[in-house]
Amino acid sequence: MLALRGELDYASAAQLREAADAVLAGPQPPALMILDCSALEFCDSSGINVLIGMHQRLAARGGVLRLAGVPGSVTRVFTLTGLDQVIGLYGTVADASATVPGDHGASSVPAASKRQR
Repeated sequence: MLALRGELDYASAAQLREAADAVLAGPQPPALMILDCSALEFCDSSGINVLIGMHQRLAARGGVLRLAGVPGSVTRVFTLTGLDQVIGLYGTVADASATVPGDHGASSVPAASKRQR
């Protein structure tokens, strides 16, 4: 799990990319990567591009990216851009980690647990 805080923008997007690269570079990347966004205050297109890149890299290897605790103002940006249709948004880290990708025996977290605008 990686925790994001403050602003995810042009100035900080490279830091997230580097942290993600460190996690994803190994021969066995995680099946599930959770970003704790509870302290995230802002996200611009640079941040969205990094998140999409992370999602694509994980998906190419059978993994899943989930965002947890996204504040309302940032959720609105993700909704307007359609990012919430590509990457799962969960109310808490516990919700995001409740099911493991590929574990078909577990129940999935209902859409109602997504943060409301």
